[in-house]
Amino acid sequence: MANAKKAKMVIDKDFTISQIDERIYGSFIEHLGRAVYGGIYEPNHPLADEQGFRQDVMKLVQELNVPIIRYPGGNMVSAYDWEDGVGPKEARPRRLELAWRTIETNEIGTNEFVSWAKAVNAEVMMAVNLGTRGIDAARNFIEYCNHPGGTYWSDLRQKHGFKEPHKIKTWCLGNEMDGPWQIGHKTAEEYGRLAVETAKAMRLVDPTIELVACGSSNTAMPTFPQWEATTLEHTYDAVDYISLHQYYGNRDNDTANYLAHSLDMEHFIKTIISTCDYIQAKKRSKKKINLSFDEWNVWYHSNESDQKIEPWSIAPPQLEDVYNFEDALLVGTMLLTFLRHADRVKMACMAQLVNVIAPIMTENNGRAWKQTIFYPYAHVSTYGRGVSLQPVVSSPRYDTKDYTDVPYLDSAVVYNEEVKEVTIFAVNRHLEDGLDLTIDVRSFENYHIVEHIVLEHDNMKAVNTAEREEIKPQHNGQSSLQDGVITARIRKASWNVIRLAMKQ
Repeated sequence: MANAKKAKMVIDKDFTISQIDERIYGSFIEHLGRAVYGGIYEPNHPLADEQGFRQDVMKLVQELNVPIIRYPGGNMVSAYDWEDGVGPKEARPRRLELAWRTIETNEIGTNEFVSWAKAVNAEVMMAVNLGTRGIDAARNFIEYCNHPGGTYWSDLRQKHGFKEPHKIKTWCLGNEMDGPWQIGHKTAEEYGRLAVETAKAMRLVDPTIELVACGSSNTAMPTFPQWEATTLEHTYDAVDYISLHQYYGNRDNDTANYLAHSLDMEHFIKTIISTCDYIQAKKRSKKKINLSFDEWNVWYHSNESDQKIEPWSIAPPQLEDVYNFEDALLVGTMLLTFLRHADRVKMACMAQLVNVIAPIMTENNGRAWKQTIFYPYAHVSTYGRGVSLQPVVSSPRYDTKDYTDVPYLDSAVVYNEEVKEVTIFAVNRHLEDGLDLTIDVRSFENYHIVEHIVLEHDNMKAVNTAEREEIKPQHNGQSSLQDGVITARIRKASWNVIRLAMKQ
């Protein structure tokens, strides 16, 4: 690797962006494909617990350290009657699930999901149906979930075996209401009016909640970013967050261009921040609206096979993308984008968690395993707690079909003062050359390198399967620290985690 390029970074503990809200490491479970049935829940599986939840899956979810999980949708929520999923299982109705054209058995609903989330140490981010329903269903639902007792809906929860309220703090006001594919699709005016009135009613039931308004489903929407501006005109005082959704794919097999897609995500975040701040200025408000990037991932591998699925089946294998190595690198850069915007991105949910465009895969009645994208997610979730620092970076750049001035080095830095640790996350987007990176860490006196984790592979299309874990992290990174400067070799097309700790 004689032809390594050079990059530089300066890190100072005073260059802070923000305290990181750990909820940026959230995820999402929708009643879609095998996410629930055959994913988290499979009562006949040899590793199922007494509630029917797969313990091998729970273990992998715990390894990802997921703080919050959005539920029950997604597109599915826009025609979902929450009442179908509570009470005795044998009395629950089977419904046509119109978003994904399957049969929903309603075997799992609110109470079961809340119990499962508790078991994996996660909070629930609950979504209400603003497609086919509205204020009434939402106020009843939050009363059922959060009111202590002594009323019709809260007593019904107790009758269903849950004496204590669920105390769900975070609620989404619908899902992707800007999308014509959505059941009950609305204009921004219609949605804004419905969302603000629903928010008012929900807050009367429980004033302690946080609310997320629907933003644009992606940057290519013809209504983006006017949708956010109009929606926030109505909801600004009533909500705390606005949502962003974005998926990427490498359809034309141009890896250099594909790995630059996080620049589009960066642009999306900056555009929404400026739209929120414009409405703040217009309303002369002191309140800041923060961002909830509550759907994001790579999604394109399964598009073809999904067209062949028989409609009205139960939990068919939908959206089962098999991720390769280049997907893991892009997912890594997306996570680093959140860290660099930790001052405004306060929640994010990788969509989704199990089987459906997910880091965890399962076989029905069989094994569970980690996809390639599992590792960057696990690393950032584990070591990305604390304060996000603003590194000063100089890196060689390249141009692609869709992007100019793409830095080969993509990075983020986290300082965890509590445990006296600094973590440097770095991706080299160069497909042929390594990067010789020097990092000035003089503001962290008496620190040493604990480890340098590397995720790399010669084949960008390599995947993990139940039989063989082709892509997994190695602890063989080359870096050394002398006189306050780290010298590191960042190999071609690689994901790196350099961890520093204070000497004891």
